[in-house]
Amino acid sequence: RDRILEIAVHLNRSIAGGLEHAIIGTVELTEVLGIEDGFDSGINITEEVSRYMFVWLAFIGAILAFAENSHVNVSVIVQKFPKKGQDIICLITDSIMLFCTVLFSYGAVKLFILNLNNLSPISKIPQGISFLALAIAGVSIAVLLIVRIIATASLVFNKGEPK
Repeated sequence: RDRILEIAVHLNRSIAGGLEHAIIGTVELTEVLGIEDGFDSGINITEEVSRYMFVWLAFIGAILAFAENSHVNVSVIVQKFPKKGQDIICLITDSIMLFCTVLFSYGAVKLFILNLNNLSPISKIPQGISFLALAIAGVSIAVLLIVRIIATASLVFNKGEPK
């Protein structure tokens, strides 16, 4: 379980780093070309692209936070249960989160498809690209939840000894 999560975190960090470098390079290139050629479009395109990139980086960060279990959680009540009770509660809550994440991803894919033909006014990038970030985040978190559910279930049903 830990090895799979390490690979997922490393993959997400690599993607986030690559996107960050691509974004910064694109913005810098846009600014340089816009200023050198005398066009007044560099700043406007930068505004739109930065809006898209903010959405993407926020959801990639959400994936990383979930993978590293560094998201906000309240465990005051759960800590009062014995270890097996905590694991059962974890199974229940992870199953509910998986259900919600699947619904979230399904809706995001529908919004992505619906907004592919809506182009942004300046850069002409499809508006659906923002919703693609939602879908990718939803699917990634769902995969992480499935791995976590399987690992926790093996602990609960094998008397605390993982397979």
